[in-house]
Amino acid sequence: MFPGNSEAPYALGRVARLEGRFDQGTAYLEQALTLDPGNVELVIAAASNYAVLKQFPPALRLYDRALDIKPNDPDVMAAKAIIYQAEGKLQEAARSLPQISETSSSIAGAYIGQLQYERNFDQLIRFCEARVAQGHFASDLDKAFAQVVLACNQRLAGDTAGAKLTADQARNTLELAYRRKEEGHGWRSRNSHLEEALSRTYAMMGKKDLALSIAQRGVMLWPRAKDPVFGPTQEENLAIVQTMVGENKRAISNLTRLLKTAYASDFYGPTGVTPALLRLDPIWDPLRGDPAFQKLCEEKRD
Repeated sequence: MFPGNSEAPYALGRVARLEGRFDQGTAYLEQALTLDPGNVELVIAAASNYAVLKQFPPALRLYDRALDIKPNDPDVMAAKAIIYQAEGKLQEAARSLPQISETSSSIAGAYIGQLQYERNFDQLIRFCEARVAQGHFASDLDKAFAQVVLACNQRLAGDTAGAKLTADQARNTLELAYRRKEEGHGWRSRNSHLEEALSRTYAMMGKKDLALSIAQRGVMLWPRAKDPVFGPTQEENLAIVQTMVGENKRAISNLTRLLKTAYASDFYGPTGVTPALLRLDPIWDPLRGDPAFQKLCEEKRD
């Protein structure tokens, strides 16, 4: 009835994405962009879809197009940096990241990732400590999530004792939230950040069985068949926890599958894990001596 209206193909593209039909979703979004080329929301949605498909050149072109419409937009600049990080281009990512204060939250994930991949642990810890100390959190749970990020990076920096202490500070809040979720007190069926944070907290505290149990439960509660977009991020978290507790072979098996999967990650953003991120991220250092992992780092995608 309205062949010149972009809203219908945009909606169809979003539905296709939710169902895991990313190629079809991209086609719908491109159709919508043809009808409404100046709509920055459409441009960003299409860019994100290309990122999920690990088709990085068209994703970058679209983010540049979004910046032509909204110059210096920090969220778009951060999204562009995440693409460069996924390609292993840290210098380009650094140039794309806007200047931010230590209390900024909109691009904190991209900034933390950059410092982590550069192994700039001193600045990374200072930034994460400032977020915990100065952050204006909507809830105690949000603060606990930030504490877990700090603890994980303390651990990567070699401060195992500090990581355990910080993780323990978050544990009570996370355990209470998890119990309430299990009892059905108003929680949505999916809150992947909770399983991720609690499983990593237990791993840092040396509670291997609990860490693996919570991570595996996340995979069971929200499998990729139920959520093709974000479901695989539970498998990614399980691989991280397996690496943290020494289950290296199982972690590599999960990563092998994830590299062949189009998905959006709670950890790496819309690109999911890539060979470049496996090479750069110190979280995977315990796996580096395994030839199977080395092969994953060298894989190239079409």
